[in-house]
This record gives sequence, structure tokens and C-alpha cells, in this order.
Amino acid sequence: MKITNYHLFDFLDFDPSYKCNESLWKAYPPQEVYEKNGDIYLEVPFQKQKQSNDMEADISYKQEIYTLILRQYGSRILRLFIDFNDDEEDISLNDESVMLQLNPKLKKQPLQLMRLGANQEGKSDGWTVISKDGKLRAIINTKEETLDRWSTLQPDPQKTLDIRIFPDGKREIRLAAYDHFSPPRYDALPLAFCKTDGDNDRATISFESKSDECFVGTGERFMKMDLSGQTFYLKNQDGQGVNNRRTYKNIPFYISSRMYGCFYHTSSKAKLSLAGQSTRSVQFMSNFAQLDVFLIGGDSVEEIVRGYRDLTGYPAMPPLWSFGIWMSRMSYFSADEVNDICHRLREEHYPCDVIHLDTGWFRTDWLCEWKFNRERFPDPQGFIQDLQNKGFRTSLWQLPYVAEDAEQIDEARKNNYIAPLTVKQVREGSNFSNLDYAGTIDFTNPEAVTWYKGLLRDLLNMGVKCIKADFGENIHTEASYKGLDSERLQNLYALLYQKAVFEITEHVTGEGIAWSRAAWAGCQRYPLHWGGDSASTWDGMAGSLKGGLHFNLSGFAFWSHDVPGFHTLPNFMNSIVENDIYVRWTQFGVFTSHMRYHGTNKREPWHYPEIAPIVKRWWNLRYALIPYIIHESEKATVSGSALMQALIWHHPQDKTCWHIDDEYYFGDDFLVAPVMNSENERDIYLPKGQWADFFNGEVITSNGQWIHRDNIPLEVMPVYVRRGARIPYYPLSVDCTDQMNMDKVEELVIDDNFTGYRL
Repeated sequence: MKITNYHLFDFLDFDPSYKCNESLWKAYPPQEVYEKNGDIYLEVPFQKQKQSNDMEADISYKQEIYTLILRQYGSRILRLFIDFNDDEEDISLNDESVMLQLNPKLKKQPLQLMRLGANQEGKSDGWTVISKDGKLRAIINTKEETLDRWSTLQPDPQKTLDIRIFPDGKREIRLAAYDHFSPPRYDALPLAFCKTDGDNDRATISFESKSDECFVGTGERFMKMDLSGQTFYLKNQDGQGVNNRRTYKNIPFYISSRMYGCFYHTSSKAKLSLAGQSTRSVQFMSNFAQLDVFLIGGDSVEEIVRGYRDLTGYPAMPPLWSFGIWMSRMSYFSADEVNDICHRLREEHYPCDVIHLDTGWFRTDWLCEWKFNRERFPDPQGFIQDLQNKGFRTSLWQLPYVAEDAEQIDEARKNNYIAPLTVKQVREGSNFSNLDYAGTIDFTNPEAVTWYKGLLRDLLNMGVKCIKADFGENIHTEASYKGLDSERLQNLYALLYQKAVFEITEHVTGEGIAWSRAAWAGCQRYPLHWGGDSASTWDGMAGSLKGGLHFNLSGFAFWSHDVPGFHTLPNFMNSIVENDIYVRWTQFGVFTSHMRYHGTNKREPWHYPEIAPIVKRWWNLRYALIPYIIHESEKATVSGSALMQALIWHHPQDKTCWHIDDEYYFGDDFLVAPVMNSENERDIYLPKGQWADFFNGEVITSNGQWIHRDNIPLEVMPVYVRRGARIPYYPLSVDCTDQMNMDKVEELVIDDNFTGYRL
């Protein structure tokens, strides 16, 4: 719809022509507040509004009452829940959602009510909500405003719902109760729902934002670090690059510079405005008429992310070999081709652990049938075993759709393993294939999950170690899924898909891993994810980094990207990757949790002979750092940490850090500043502390300052390390992680004796 600059139309998606039978219902102060089983219940009346730009109560309609529940978890998380579709008197909160995986240590903390002072009529001015530990958790204000009335030019504002939340007992997060100009002209509503043709079909909640407040997270955002002023449609889709508003990974979770996080527990398509629709409010609208919101307080970003993981689960630890280098392109087409590449990698001592076969291992390129082409791969099991004997694990591409010409199509249709279409639909798929994907595997159907796992089991039993769980952002929406309607399944689909891949891989191989593109809340439990189809350009590299930083601020610990970008420009498949981009992206890749070369044309380093020696030195550095990477990864699986950390992880009080999206911490000790231009220069922000240049040992003491570096040699990237850090590293050259003996790990001590690491 066209922008109208009216909240009703632009955020709540009403029809400006009023042709639709839709209405808005606004929250009023609670009629009753009481405690029940340690939760606080508010009976909230909602009043229908007239169809108009200027909001006005339609008192010809009776108010509808819905129950808002407050529940405290542990010392830092408060939950607000309201269901506009539930007519039951006894509403229960659903903790069995597949998105939730509550930490057993996260105990419900009973809440109790205390009345505020009474007014002249003897009515209460509201209530305070106190937890068992004596901390203030909420203030419910019903006090009448004191007026000095001298004009009736404007009507009095409608009554509103005014609640202040203190999830950690000290930080206030207030519902946006008063975000309006004149009383009829609202920019945000604290709590409301909408009806279409008499059915409750969407709901909204808003919190106050401050004028200097910054926001990060929400998934894989290819944008600046501070997301304030942005409005996002939380609908997973093929991102088609890393430089636009589309994204493969929407996560309904953000972190505020006021040091709180907000998780909207839903799989519905939704809209999130971070002080975008109104600078005074953070607004959320769900396309499903239910709101389940967790507010998380914390003194650091790590604490807030840990709170989110306490709700949705912690990342599993990937296997050791996965931290080595992955070699791929789109695609290798035969065993002979792969063997030649692997032989050269070993012969020339390019360390590598994984060979990935993309779209070309099937009978027909892209036609996913989960079976090898026996002409080009005559002995798949022997081929895979021979690779493993040489220290190479095998990864295979596939997707969660069945094509019309696939061998399994009849079986899948007969048993409803793919959701039957209710109408003929053209799938919103990738631009890379003209194949007709006839149906989406129905992961809400347990029998379909078992069938799909069986397809993967056959491959894993051959010796395959990882499945690339590609796609999963889009599903056939005009289809009948067994366990959930498509509207609420599309975003959730990635979680169900990756859960199946991860579980069968772990069951057969003993090592849990997947290589996935889409994501939603909870997917962090099933690492790992990569950043999609970036261009082999400087802006592709910058967009990838921005996406990765926001993604790791959204609860994920492990993230990768295609080195040196997935596709070329201007010719998608056939343009040449520039030498400096290949080197600079390699350097960036060394300092990310996982490192895979992949793309639409040649990616092996010997195809770039002028820079191949530089690349090999950086590959050797990658393997030298694997002990450090393992140490930081193990930490991330039990805390709120991540391998790639925006500067705000360690410096949330430094306002500059809330605006930096082109450098980052790698683990807790390295500060990495990738070079992303052909001029070989960049500005670098050094947060407060003592920093040693990793390659020459020079120490800089900073109180928070910018430095400029120019003429940076191609073989060098600015990397700093905390003074006093102890970096475990592997001192010997290896061809793969199988050759590593962790008893030989040594430490780099960053002290007066440190003169730099020699590449």
C-alpha cells in the first residue's frame, strides 16, 4: 500500500479506502488485576475504534475483555502474554513451543501485587508487582491525570494501558501509552488488536523508545549497526544477495542500547519498527492475533544474549574438523574432478578439511533426488571413504523440496510427505533453477520427517559428514500442512528443517552439524549457518560482515560466509574475481567461526597464482588459531558469547561502538579490522584498553580513539590483540585437523616479550 503517514494504515496495514471490513480495538486500563499461581493477570478491556484517520471510540460496540498475563523467569526475564483468539477462561502459557527450550535453571519466580495509593473516590491508583526476591517487576498505573482545564478545542484522549516493566528489577521498559500528537492522531498504541470480517487476525504491542536509543539484532541485517529508524517485515525469503532489505534469516529479537532485549515468541509473519514509524516507540505487529513477549534485562550484551538462549536454547558444539577450511564451488561434477582437486591441495600443502559437493552430484544438475549420479560417481561410498582416508570430510548440497521429475515424487505425494497443494501455485524460489519444485516436505508431519531422515541416513551411512540444508526460506503457501497453517509455518520452517538434518547427522555420525542458510528463533541450537549469496565485490564483503554481526547479536554463536563472495559481477557466473578481493576476503574468513570457499566459478587458490602464496600463509594461520577458536567456541556454547562479536559486546557504554559495523572482536581477545577497498586503507576504532598489533607487537594505549592506516600491504590485515591475553595456538604446519595433536598446543602471551606473529 502507499504510504499515508497514518499509523493505522502504514503500520497496521489497514486499507486507506475503508473498503475492507476491518476494525481496530484499543486497550483501556485493566478492569481487574489479580495474582494466580504466581502470575499476574490483568483483565483488559478493548474498545472498538471508528474507521477514520482520527481515532475515536465507537461506543456503539461493547468492549471486549482479554487477559494479559505477566510472568517472571529467574532474575532478569519478564513475559507478557495475551491471546485474542482464546475464549477460554483458564489461559495457559505454552512452554512446549518448538522455538522454546527453557534452561532448567530458569525457574519461574512467583509475583505478588501491592496496591498503590487510593484517590479521592477511594479507587486504587494502580498496582506494583513485586517478585519473591523483593524486586520491583512492574507498575500498573491507573491514576487519573490532574488537569488544569482551560480549553475544549481538542477532545480528551481515550483511556489507555500504562504499564512499566522492570525485567531485571532496575531497567524500566514502558508500554507506549502516550505516543500521539493530538488525542485523535496516534503514532503508536500500547496494546491493540484488529479484526477483519469479524475475525481477530492481528495484534500489536509498543514500547517507549528514547531519543538516543540504538537497536541491533533482528537477524541477518545487511545494514548499519544501529537499526533505529528502520521498519522490518519479518518474513524469511531468498535474500538474493547481502545488500538489500530481503533476508534469509529474520529473528524476532532485538537488543537496545538501554541494555535490554526483547524476544517476540511467534512464528507468524510480523512487522517490527525500531523507532521507525514513530521515534518515540518500538512497535511490533503480528499477523496472528496473539502476543507473547519476553523482556530480558542485563548489564552486558552477553547477559542479554544468554537470557535469550536460556529461553530458546544454546548452540551445540561443532566438531573439530569443521573449523578447518572447506573447499567448494557451484559445482564439482565428478569424482575425478574432486580427486584431482584434493590431490593438489595435499600435494601443495594447502590445509583443508572439507570438500563440499554442491548441485552437481545428482543425475541432473539441481534435480535433488538424494542419490549420486553413478556415471560420474561410480562408487560413492568408496569415493567418500578414500577422501576421508586423506583427511577430507564430505559435505553434500540438497534442499527441502521435491521436484516434479524427482524419483521420489509419487511416493511423496501418495503419503503426503510433501504438503498437498490446495491451488496451483508458482513457488517463490531461487533464480538459479527452472526446475519445477512440486512440493515442500512437510516437517510438521512426523511420518514425513522420518521419510526425509531416511533419505539422509543412506548418504550419511556412506560416510558423508555434513548436509548443506540449503533454502527453507520459502514454502508453498497454498498447501495443506499437517501440523500448522502455512502463514505461521513459513518462518518456522527453517527450524523444523534444520532440526531434522542436525538430528539424523548426529545420530548416524556422532557429530551434530548442518550447513544452513535460513533461520528463525531457536535455529542457533543447530549450527552452523552461512550468509547466503554475496557478490564477489567490496560491497558484498561489507554486507556479509554487517549481516554476520547482527546475526550473532541475535543469539547465534557460529556463522560463515562464502569466500570470496558467491557470485561475480556483472556476469553472474563468469566474471573474474579480483586478486585483492580474494585475498582480503580470505583474511576476513580466517577470523570467522567457519571458513568455506564457494561460488559460481573457480575458487581454488592456484587459479590465482599471483596471490596464492599469500593465501597459503593465511590458511596456515587459520589452522594455527584452531585451538583458540575451539576454546572460544566451547565458551559460546554455555554462555551468551559468540565467535564474532560487535564492539558493543565489550563496550556497551561507549556510544561510538553502537555505530561500528566494519570491525569486530573475534572471540574475546582479537580485534579485527578487515580491509574492504582497493586503496588498502581504512579508519580503525580502538576501544579503551591496551592493544598489541598481532603482526608486529606494537602496543597502542587507547582511551577510545580512531587511527588511520594507509598503504596496508596486501599480505597484511589490521588485527590487534588484548595486551595480557594468552592465545592458545598450534605451532606446527598441518594438512588437516586429523594431524593435530592437541598435547602440542602452545600459548602466545601478549606481554612485553611479544614482538608479533610471523605469517
